[in-house]
Amino acid sequence: MQPQNVSTVTEFQLLGFQNLLEWQTLLFAVFLLVYFLTIAGNVVIISAVSQDARLQSPMYTFLKHLSFLEIWYTSTTVPLLLANLLSWGQAISFSACMAQLYFFVFFGATECFLLAAMAYDRYLAICSPLRYSFLMSPDVCTKLVAISWLTGVGTGLLPSLMISKLDFCGPNRINHFFCDLPPLMQLSCSDVYATEMAIFILSVAVLCICFFLTLVSYVLIVSSILRIPSASGRTKTFSTCGSHLAVVTIYYGTMISMYVHPEVHQSPEANKVISVFYTVVTPLLNPVIYSLRNKDFKEAVRKAMRRKCSIYGGRV
Repeated sequence: MQPQNVSTVTEFQLLGFQNLLEWQTLLFAVFLLVYFLTIAGNVVIISAVSQDARLQSPMYTFLKHLSFLEIWYTSTTVPLLLANLLSWGQAISFSACMAQLYFFVFFGATECFLLAAMAYDRYLAICSPLRYSFLMSPDVCTKLVAISWLTGVGTGLLPSLMISKLDFCGPNRINHFFCDLPPLMQLSCSDVYATEMAIFILSVAVLCICFFLTLVSYVLIVSSILRIPSASGRTKTFSTCGSHLAVVTIYYGTMISMYVHPEVHQSPEANKVISVFYTVVTPLLNPVIYSLRNKDFKEAVRKAMRRKCSIYGGRV
């Protein structure tokens, strides 16, 4: 007698924040506002960098790609979260769930690689200014960006394929606001040990290595800053690098606490709170930290706004 396929689940139901029913309306308003500001902020960055000739350095090229990625990264999870808050439980098909999982891992991994490349770029600019134009030429910058995206594409394949091969016999209720790895493995009726270990090793390879390289870059930057004779120069550079390191630490810290461990059985409520930081908060913080505090960028935004206002004013 042939064994039957026990993967009978054809759709999942995302529970979201059903434990906070009395806060659903407020949460919807807050997440909608944050999502709008995230999209608007990153669109402004892309427009300003694309239109201003002064913002064509490798740093702004990385920033433009990071902003483009953040738009899609947050759009992978937040719209479904907003729909869930309105409907108190959102159904998602098995194939759509696997697609969401793939794009979430793909964009998340790509962000890690881009953040590491941006830290390396800042290290070269501050620690090796005389060789910077040679070491970080437009060709090198393009290759680093391409490697980041292509590696992200490959990174997303392994977890999504392994999860899609698991058996799901029921129940089908995911105690999360998107199709994430830990709650999906908890629902499976298969032996998930091999999947857990593969995802653990992949998480260590991507998150810990990228975070280590980023951290080393900033340590070398700080050591170089300490040699700057001007107190005002040290303060300005410290402020910029400190802000960068703060948002990087939030992103990596929450991601590592979620995925870099062999056990997946953690508190679902804690998982949801941690996930909010890297799916909702950091995509909003990145445009603020990396660009809106930059003098050249703010001037480019003012110039672009004046141009648009003059165009629309002339039409009226």
